[in-house]
Amino acid sequence: MPTKETTVPTPSHRGDTPPPRTGGSEAEVLRAFLDYLRASIAAKVDGAPEPQVRTAGVPSGTNLLGLLSHLTFVERATFLGEGVPDWQATFRAAPADSSADVVARYRETVERANEVLDGCADLGAPVPRPREDRPGPSARWALVHLIEETGRHAGHADILRELVDGATGR
Repeated sequence: MPTKETTVPTPSHRGDTPPPRTGGSEAEVLRAFLDYLRASIAAKVDGAPEPQVRTAGVPSGTNLLGLLSHLTFVERATFLGEGVPDWQATFRAAPADSSADVVARYRETVERANEVLDGCADLGAPVPRPREDRPGPSARWALVHLIEETGRHAGHADILRELVDGATGR
C-alpha cells in the first residue's frame, strides 16, 4: 500500500535556558521565575514567520500571536488593574498587528507590571490599583497566578512554534 509523504519542518534547536538560580527571598524567587517564563514565551513568538504566527495550530484556534496577546491582557488586568470585557477576544491579535508589534506591546506591559511590583514590599499586601473601590489581589497571589498562566501558555507556545517551523528550546 503506498504511503503519503508529509513535509515535516526541520527542527531548529536553540539551547535550553535553565531555570533561574536566585537569592533566597520569596519575592526574588517568584519574580525570577516569572521573568524567565515571560522571556521564554516572548522568544517563541519573536521571529516566527507570518502568516503562521497567527495561524491556528489546533482546532480551538489557538495561535502564537494570540497567546502573547492574551498574556498582555492578563498582565494588565492582574498588575495594572485594567478591566477586560471579553477574555476570549484577548486570544486574537488585531489583523494589522505584526509579530513585532505584539511582542513590543507585551514587553512594555511587563515593564509597567514590574514597576508596580517594585513598589510591593509585602507580598501579602494587595497590588495597588488605580481605583480604590476595586482592591487588588495580594502581590503573592498575583505573582503565583502569572507564573501559572504564563507557564501554561509558554508550553502551548513551545508546541505551536515547533509545528510552525520546527524551532525548539527555550
